[in-house]
Amino acid sequence: MSDPPPAQRDWEAWHRAYEADTPLRRRLALVQRRIRECLDAAPAGPIRAISACAGQGRDLLGVLAGHPRGRDVAARLVELDPRNVAEARAAAAAAGLAAVEVVEGDASTTSAYAGAAPAHLVLLCGIFGNVVEADIARSVALAPSLCAPGATVLWTRHRRAPDRTPWIRERFAAAGFRELGFDAPEGEWFGVGAHRLEGPPARFEPGLRLFTFVGFDALHRPPPAQS
Repeated sequence: MSDPPPAQRDWEAWHRAYEADTPLRRRLALVQRRIRECLDAAPAGPIRAISACAGQGRDLLGVLAGHPRGRDVAARLVELDPRNVAEARAAAAAAGLAAVEVVEGDASTTSAYAGAAPAHLVLLCGIFGNVVEADIARSVALAPSLCAPGATVLWTRHRRAPDRTPWIRERFAAAGFRELGFDAPEGEWFGVGAHRLEGPPARFEPGLRLFTFVGFDALHRPPPAQS
């Protein structure tokens, strides 16, 4: 049986892959390492973070819960699936992260981040493999409007052929970011990018569309056989 279309995928069940030794879990570890590096380098004072399509928030919450700067972070996580929202809220509460806000809503427009941007840390993880290339370019171009000066943006994308991660890295450079690192472990299909905004932040504008979530399956589904 083929996978269900993206709108019908059980995203709460999908998160169970993080419980075993899977590529998703190994990717999560790399994202968390980059988050720790960002927090370690942050100057004293409040830190603002936003996470688009946050799922259960395992990347950010998993770091904040045990990091010395965790209580300095005011974060907004935006996620559409209500079960994942509930999981993220429970995890934040259990860790005593009172400044973490988990919003059930559409992460695809800048309006979702009004009041939370500009942020020092922006997570765009689990998105670029599920949207068309024009929306990747649009999201990267608009990223400076979500950022505080010197902000770090983290993103993920699969490296299956044709590997578009080099092109994505070029888009970040064109948008005024300096690459801090790109993790592409040998034998793995994923990449994790980390970029720091070197250019000036852009003015935040609500109501702008970042992307339309299509889904990996729909983007890579083979065409129907011709009769």
